[in-house]
Parts: sequence; C-alpha cells; structure tokens
Amino acid sequence: MPSSPLVVRRITPDEHLAHVRARSHDSAISFLQVPSWAGAKAEWSHASLGWFDGDVLVGAGLVLLRQVPRVKRFLAYLPEGPDIDWTGAGDASGPGRDLADWLDPMVLHLRAIGAFAVKMGPLVGVRRWHSDTLKAAIAEGTAMRLRDVEPDESWPEALAVGERLCELGWTQKADTGAGFGDVQPRYVFQVPLTGRSEADLLSGFNQLWRRNIKKAEKAGVEVVHGGYDDLPAFHEVYVETAERDGFTARGLAYFQRMWRAMETEDPGRITLYLAKHEGRVLAATTLVRVGTHSWYSYGASSNAGRDVRPSNAIQWAMIRDSLEGGCDLYDMRGISDTLDPDDHLFGLIQFKLGTGGYAQEYLGEWDLRLRPLMARAVDAYLSRR
Repeated sequence: MPSSPLVVRRITPDEHLAHVRARSHDSAISFLQVPSWAGAKAEWSHASLGWFDGDVLVGAGLVLLRQVPRVKRFLAYLPEGPDIDWTGAGDASGPGRDLADWLDPMVLHLRAIGAFAVKMGPLVGVRRWHSDTLKAAIAEGTAMRLRDVEPDESWPEALAVGERLCELGWTQKADTGAGFGDVQPRYVFQVPLTGRSEADLLSGFNQLWRRNIKKAEKAGVEVVHGGYDDLPAFHEVYVETAERDGFTARGLAYFQRMWRAMETEDPGRITLYLAKHEGRVLAATTLVRVGTHSWYSYGASSNAGRDVRPSNAIQWAMIRDSLEGGCDLYDMRGISDTLDPDDHLFGLIQFKLGTGGYAQEYLGEWDLRLRPLMARAVDAYLSRR
C-alpha cells in the first residue's frame, strides 16, 4: 500500500513547470494545465497545486479561480486536469491509490480557500474511432453519432473512473446534443506521428486533402511563422471568422496576454502561422506544444481566397513542424459527435477525417458542489449572461 496520505498545497510556477517537463514526454499533460495558461485568463485568479507523498511531488494541477461578485467565494476550475494517477495504475515507485486519496485532499484545500464548487476535466481516454471506421459508418448512413459506432479501442479502466467519481459525489452536465462537452471538448480529433514520415502522413490523407495541399502550393500560398507583432493580422481574420460562423470573438488583448505568458515560460510553447497569398493573409492559426504533444489551438480563415485552399496548407505546415519537432501526436482539438451529413456541425469532423487520424473521446468534465445553493445561483447568473 502507499506509504502515507497525500497532501495538497500550493506550489510555485517553477515547481509546477518542472513537474510538467518531467512528465510531458508521454503526452500526458494538456497545455491548459501548464502555468502559463493562467496568463491568458485576466478575469480569473489562479494557483498551481501540488500533490505530495511525504516530501515527494507526485501530481500537479493548474486551478483557475473565478470570484463571485462582492463575495470572497470562488468557482475552482482545473481545465483538462489535474495531472494525477486517475486509474490507480501506480508506477515504479509503488502501487496505485484509490481516486478518493487524490481528490479528497484537493477538495479540502479548495474548500479552505473559499471554493463553492469545483470543475475538473480528467484527461482520461475512454473510446477511439479510426478514420476508416467512421468513413464506413458515414457511407452506410446507419450511425448518427459517434457512440452509434463500435469503437476500435476502448478502455474499461476509464469508465471505472467515471463510476468512482459518481460514487464520490461528482456529477456531469447533461449532453446538450452538440456533443462538444461542457467547457472543454469531450471529443477531439488527433493525428498520430510516432514512427511516421511526411510521405507516410500524406499517404494517410484522403485524395481531397492531398489535392488541396498541391493546389495551394501551385497557387503560391506561402505559410510563414509570425511573432507578437503579427497578432493583429491573425486577429483581423479571426474576427472575420467569428462573424461568419456566429461565435463571439475574443479581443486582441487576450491573444497578446497568452503569447507573452507562453513565450516567457518556454520559447517553443506557442507558434503563430500565417497563410499568405499575393500579400494577403487568408488563414492564421496558433500551435501550442507541451513535450511531445502539439495542439491546433486557435484558427481563422478569410472569406476570400478559399479556392486556393489556405486552410489545408496551414494544417499541413503545422503537422510537418510537429513531426520535425519530435512530437508523437498532433491534436486538431474539438469535434462534435455528429455523423449526420445534414447536421450543420458535420463539416467539422468531415474536414478532420481527411487527415486519416482518429476521433478520441475523453471522460469529460465533472462538477462537485461544495455550497449547492451558491453554485445554483451562480449557474443561473452565468446562463443569463
């Protein structure tokens, strides 16, 4: 059995970052759980938490704290975290622990600093569907959602984590039908890179993707890296995308804060890509990297120039850079779970399926209400906003 009860306390950003660097070789830690992510969240305070077995740091997490107006009470949110032994597998240092041994001291700590509710997102994979499997299901027309299709891989130990969370009083919000999840996406699309060459990756793309990449190259689309001073150019296309697709755009200052925080933490953490044609920016994206995992985090495309396929060109540039940089996984982030061609969200998974990767389902986000009346009042307030 483990030697002593775990204790959770605040750690410094440097201690947290050292933990991330020691762990990130196995693609286990989300970019939303590195200290610099807090730099983008001006409306939240934050803290790095450490799980200690005696004097040894065995787990860590970034918690964002949103204060209730005029009351010193907080919603505590750990996006895609914390980084703990969720499945009780243990490691070379000893056997695993029950999930309560990890979560109870975290809840105790957060309650003591004034949290009225806790939200977290275990980065625990549940099911996976390969591209060929989903393409066949779509062609047959018998499956409307991902879970209508038998997964190629599934992990019973992950489902057991969900059952244990329920036993410990944690709950999940009901699926709204879009399938994205709560705050962070429950379903993502990923392209494995381990042991593959550029030729291997291209051969895994569908014919349309390969044709569009060649079309962009032939038309003279140039994909370049940008810097801090190029963020306004990114933001201009991003606002255009928001107006077209009907979502609320974040302000330029948000991306400037994110850039400064991530660049300061690690010069290789974030990269800006600009796809240009005849001097005009037609598409722009940000790529974030933690260890051997890279993420397509924000993307935008102009209404103009779509015929020269800048979006395919910029994705291919990010994939190639991830491969060259030694990454094991390129993460295209969120997808809906719809497989219905008549659904307006179907185009999102259809575009990503062309890369030949796989759809990955995570355990999703979970909530624990420490002060139920206050939590319900804040939920009502946020829903009105």
